[in-house]
Amino acid sequence: MLEKLNIVKQRFDEVNDLIIQPEVISDQKRYIQLNKEYKDLSLLMKKREAYVAMQNAMDEAQQILASETDPEMIEMAKMELESAQELKPKLEEEIRFLLVPKEPEDAKNAVVEIRAGTGGDEASIFAGDLHRMYTKYCESKGWQVSVVDYNEGTSGGFKEIIFEVNGEDVYGTLKYEAGVHRVQRVPQTETQGRVHTSAATVMVLPEAEEFDVELDMTEVRIERTTSTGPGGQSVNTTYSAIKLHHEPTGMIVSCQDQKSSHKNLEKALKVLRSRLYELELAKKMEADSQKRKSMVSSGDRSAKIRTYNYPQGRVTDHRINLTLYDLGNIMDGDIQKIIDELQLVRNTEKLQEAGETF
Repeated sequence: MLEKLNIVKQRFDEVNDLIIQPEVISDQKRYIQLNKEYKDLSLLMKKREAYVAMQNAMDEAQQILASETDPEMIEMAKMELESAQELKPKLEEEIRFLLVPKEPEDAKNAVVEIRAGTGGDEASIFAGDLHRMYTKYCESKGWQVSVVDYNEGTSGGFKEIIFEVNGEDVYGTLKYEAGVHRVQRVPQTETQGRVHTSAATVMVLPEAEEFDVELDMTEVRIERTTSTGPGGQSVNTTYSAIKLHHEPTGMIVSCQDQKSSHKNLEKALKVLRSRLYELELAKKMEADSQKRKSMVSSGDRSAKIRTYNYPQGRVTDHRINLTLYDLGNIMDGDIQKIIDELQLVRNTEKLQEAGETF
């Protein structure tokens, strides 16, 4: 393992030199990529230092045991060796997962789209519940959430809501949430007390930077309209709402959240770029046979990934057969334990795909 870490250190030293070069600093795209790589490698370097220190302590303890005659020194060396041997497997496991190559888009911000599916008004209410769940989760991570556009349901919630999430490693964390979420509960409108099943679809797109997608604005038709729904007189009477029509793909993106037409246009363009970027990403994933075998791949939007059962107070993630009887806290945004399990499974798959042996 130390050999692999030493190879990583060589790359770390190389990146450390590159990010201060004037020609790199002037190339924004390369500079951002190298800075991200430097940050990721810094974590491995800290683990390498800990691993080297542990290995040195073990070597020293073994030398004492081989040459020392003082019983007290021997006892101390034994304790040192046992302690290091106990901690070593955990540290090696942490290093193994850090050595797994990350997807380049994992560090990006994300655009999340939640759409009500089957179930009428109850599906819209559930889409609203999911939006609240993700908002609370993002707040707990210190991430910023900003609504782009929404279409309210007739009895509450949303027929559709789109929002941006900005922070550290957002897409790499939230991408596992993409798919069909199903809820089983008694709707508020149900008088017979019968349990209904409704669904909502969650899409998670990596937010594309301008240099990720070359957007030809001659292929984009911009429509300016007045905003609909609540927002005050100034929002509803000025032509601040933006609707983009991307002619080659037929994509339509709307944004009416901001009072400023310019800010709405900026947000709408971000979503359009992200959708186009995700199209290319989906093609790449389709071409990658290994990813198609993944249990937790985020490529299939139509896949039913999770059920929220209110009568039993349980949440089941069908991809990894994980069931938690903690529905209340999960709906309040405590989804980290689910994401941790999904990431663990995916990292294990990556290790197997790479055929890594440590």
